[in-house]
Amino acid sequence: MDSLRLTCTRCSKKMSIDSLQGRCDCGGTLFVEYDLERIRRSFSKDTIYGRSASLWRYHEILPLREQGARVSLGEGWTPLIRMRALENKLPLRELWLKREEQNPTGSFKARGFSVAVSLLNERGYKKLAVPSNGNAASSLAAYAAYAGMEAFVFLPKDTPTMIVQECMLYGAQTYLVDGFIHDASAIITDGMEEQGWFHVGTLREPGRVEGKKTMGLEVAEQLNWDMPDVIVYPTGGGSGIIGMWKAFKELKELGFIHGELPRLISVQEAGCQPLVDGMNKDIESAEEEEGMHKVTAVTASPTGMRVPNPPDEGLILSILLETGGTAVAVSREDISTAQHVLGSQGISSSPEGAATWAALSQLLERGFLERTDRVVLFNTSHAMKYLPGRIDRKIPVVKDYRDWLLQNASHRG
Repeated sequence: MDSLRLTCTRCSKKMSIDSLQGRCDCGGTLFVEYDLERIRRSFSKDTIYGRSASLWRYHEILPLREQGARVSLGEGWTPLIRMRALENKLPLRELWLKREEQNPTGSFKARGFSVAVSLLNERGYKKLAVPSNGNAASSLAAYAAYAGMEAFVFLPKDTPTMIVQECMLYGAQTYLVDGFIHDASAIITDGMEEQGWFHVGTLREPGRVEGKKTMGLEVAEQLNWDMPDVIVYPTGGGSGIIGMWKAFKELKELGFIHGELPRLISVQEAGCQPLVDGMNKDIESAEEEEGMHKVTAVTASPTGMRVPNPPDEGLILSILLETGGTAVAVSREDISTAQHVLGSQGISSSPEGAATWAALSQLLERGFLERTDRVVLFNTSHAMKYLPGRIDRKIPVVKDYRDWLLQNASHRG
């Protein structure tokens, strides 16, 4: 019997991992379930020690059957550094920063796409498509290129130009969308059957969550399995929060960690804060509203946090509440100030990463943090990706799948 299967977080339905589904018919998220009892017999802290410095050091709890199908550019095992100069100015025990900008494609998205593209490579898929605010697109483009696959990326037309150029550099067929990330996703959904695209958007398949899970595994190992009290994380679609929570649950079951899980904090930019707003309503309401375009006026910057309709908002909110965490909204001005603060410490931080430092001040003012807390911030990408630039050639701007077809007649099925 295959030890890998998918289990729904809502109705507990089980299915084969070969379906590569990310969501159940009931709307719940499908998690990869492992036979942890069997795995623990040969997988221990000692067996991990000395392995290659990549996320694949945890291959026993990653969902690839054939390791030869692995698509890796050296992602993971990013530095976790102590921010002592800033820590000394704060009423905290310890302040740490996880430097995800040091991943191969300059962001944490490399993790999810290494695992997702590996799963698809294992099953022979060749045409992948993703809607993205930027970094997911460039990561898919890079990993698809390395695997010899074709990538189609759809980005809101105000996506930072450096990231758009990066997608083209990796050879992705790149399109700008007159709308937001959910509009980009709709184009792919409408064209999947005719174009043969595999939709690799957030929670559309199980691999991206599993890749993001390794951030939690690394934090635990890098702190010698002594967990932080608080993790502050910029959140858009939510697969990072979901993945780390899953990682900590699995580590507890394996006996690697003990005690309470870290309090997980989601940070968003004011002007697109569905999780912050969602903390004021019950989980059932969030689940009922999923898939609806609830947010019509979006004023937040074009970053990875700008996701008006997270795919499983109910699950994210339940995780925040279960761990004693919360969601925080910070202003564009506070993010800009935070980028300069982190820059003064030698850290090139994306707006998303800087938002975690901006949120820290708010959390301290609200009394959410204690003097005994060990806090980890995540810098998910570097600042250079967001510098202004100019694209040398004209890129198609599309509104919907019909418009895309009209501009790409050669792709008609």
